[in-house]
Amino acid sequence: MSQIRNLIRQPKTVFLAGILVIYTALIIWLDLLQGTVWHDEGSFWGTSLTFSNQLLPSIEDLKDYRELNTPLPFMIFGALEYLFHGGIFSGRLLNLILSIIMTFMIGWPSKGKNWLSLLSLAGLFMCPYYLWLSGRLYTEMLACFFVLTGVILYLTNRHILSSISFILAISTRQYMLAFPVGIAVFEAFFAFKSRTKPNIKIIFPIIASLSILGWFALFGGLAPATSYEVRQAPDVQRSLLALAPNNSLYFLSMVGLYFVIPEMILFWRQFSLRTMLESPNLRRTQIALIFICLTLFFTFPPSFVANGLLIKVVDLIPIYALKIALIFGLALFACLRFSHLRLETWLLLFNSLIMMKAFPWDRYVLPLMVVLWFLKSIGSLDSYQLDKTIRSD
Repeated sequence: MSQIRNLIRQPKTVFLAGILVIYTALIIWLDLLQGTVWHDEGSFWGTSLTFSNQLLPSIEDLKDYRELNTPLPFMIFGALEYLFHGGIFSGRLLNLILSIIMTFMIGWPSKGKNWLSLLSLAGLFMCPYYLWLSGRLYTEMLACFFVLTGVILYLTNRHILSSISFILAISTRQYMLAFPVGIAVFEAFFAFKSRTKPNIKIIFPIIASLSILGWFALFGGLAPATSYEVRQAPDVQRSLLALAPNNSLYFLSMVGLYFVIPEMILFWRQFSLRTMLESPNLRRTQIALIFICLTLFFTFPPSFVANGLLIKVVDLIPIYALKIALIFGLALFACLRFSHLRLETWLLLFNSLIMMKAFPWDRYVLPLMVVLWFLKSIGSLDSYQLDKTIRSD
């Protein structure tokens, strides 16, 4: 009996048992990945079939498909169909495998991590879109995988491979541009703060960021022209210069909901709203952030036209002022939590800025959640020395 108790107390045993139960239940719930087509899966699968006639697509295939995001996921799903003829199951299985791999990257208890990694994984699972999309034919798992791999390779000073991973991420979804841009600006900011020249490694995230120009040149715009004819693209995606700042603020509120609040719950002994506000070195910054957030919310109030769990909660509130207060409070939580000008701050900033070109949808926050919970799992978000840690190798 004591041996069983000791086994249960082992973090690795808890991890493996938990993952086995969770993913088994997920597969059963999704009818062994053979369930009916769900929402955008129909469109994504139809587009993938246009890439399934040959292993490598032609230039015309890349210029004339019917989706608003870059084509790598549809190329991969189409290649799986070309090779294995497994139907939509093959793409769903790939997403499930990528989800499991990322789960191990974040949650595997290694020396010095133990329960920190398990709690971080629990935080990621509290974002419902991670498991919800793990066994469906959506593009998020591929985007999350390439972004997470790019960040890990960057942190371990494998910058060429990191750049390639970010290029693949941008080829999966244009919005992944925020990650290499955030890293490049972080490197430049650190050099400015330390009064040194930027390290040569800043070139690699810049190269990855510039890869977006190749897609714009190919499409002749933000997305293939055909996609605008069949997809209900928001106005901000139809014009290069159109921006929706209120969507950016809504994105910050999603970070507050899916990261800051779960972090307070799971790590309440080490981190709370009180500890976040009692940093004497940040009080001026925090006061400025409160003022900036108030100004932006009065200037660009949220429209409450969105998709996802957050807007469903907001819709339950009968009073308009309370709706605004909820969105504002969550966004402010995110700003205060990441008020230190470190790597994750720049990633948050550029992810929120790029959302000015997107429809407010909760699932768009998922790649950032994967990266933030990974950084939490390795202890980076609990130390204010990440910029020094990166350069110690």
